[in-house]
Amino acid sequence: MKKNALLAILYFSLTLIYAQETKTYKIRTIAFYNLENLFDPFDDPNKDDEKSPIMEIEVDREKIYHDKIDKLSNVIAQIGEEKTKTSPALLGVAEVENKKVLEDLISSEKLKSKQYGVIHFDSPDKRGIDVALLYQQKYFKPIHYEAFNPNIYYENKKVYTRDILLISGYLDDELIHVIVNHWPSRRRGVDKTNPSREKAAYKVLQIIEQIKSNDPNPKILIMGDFNDDPTNSSFKEVLKTKTKKKNVLEGDIYNPYEDMFRRGFSTLGYRGKFNLFDQIMFTSPILDKGDKDFLNFKMFKSGIFNKRFLIQKTGKFKGYPFRSFSYGKYTGGYSDHYPVYLYLIKEN
Repeated sequence: MKKNALLAILYFSLTLIYAQETKTYKIRTIAFYNLENLFDPFDDPNKDDEKSPIMEIEVDREKIYHDKIDKLSNVIAQIGEEKTKTSPALLGVAEVENKKVLEDLISSEKLKSKQYGVIHFDSPDKRGIDVALLYQQKYFKPIHYEAFNPNIYYENKKVYTRDILLISGYLDDELIHVIVNHWPSRRRGVDKTNPSREKAAYKVLQIIEQIKSNDPNPKILIMGDFNDDPTNSSFKEVLKTKTKKKNVLEGDIYNPYEDMFRRGFSTLGYRGKFNLFDQIMFTSPILDKGDKDFLNFKMFKSGIFNKRFLIQKTGKFKGYPFRSFSYGKYTGGYSDHYPVYLYLIKEN
């Protein structure tokens, strides 16, 4: 037999073996995005929304509102698109005024084909901002959702802050629980407000225990703008998050953003300091510990969506996320936070 024929047979045999061993996978993007004061341009007499940035602007409010919606939808449409050819299957959001602004967002030109559903509750936050979950209905089927107030007090007075949102449902055919957070800010100072964020973290632990009463080894995604970095006490002492895979035991919470933070990554900047407040962490069943068992969803990659067009190029805030509002004016940016995301992967 001629040499070329032998080579052809060998190539065909190797190709056949490779085809038999090659596996196909499905990838889903999970993301979180602080939308920076996504308020509608109309005054709500039942909320303190007149202090929102858009209400401080006297002209072209509706034009500005729709421009911001278009810009945010452009960002969301790109998160995860590189790997999945679509936008996030699940997207937690913060700093939204009401359900109507979310309906406008998912009806925008870039997102309307995705057919997102919305889970939202009006929270008691003094500024009138809430958290919510957007989900592509073809990938996720919610079966339960509720809002929890962290019941935080400061100097014997209740702090009216955002609720913590729990959503349980099936991502494809797997039961997943999502906890969306926007913890109290540092406005009164880090030390003074630290107990408030620790209290919010304890509430997350209580929610996890509630989940475990029906799902003993649950797959939980904990996402949000935590107003704390991954190394702060709310994570390390209350949630007891782990940053090394080898140290993660059953029931532990793994936080891939701690390593990113230690390497200098951030999701926002303020007064010359950069922080990584926006994070997605998860319980041990979602962690790939090198066993390559992808029969169920496992984390494939975590990241910060900080494309060049989202970075302020000039001025006082050069190098920060390109924000929408500054000093009572609309700057034409996107948000003062970068989105964060992770990929979940499983065999088809």
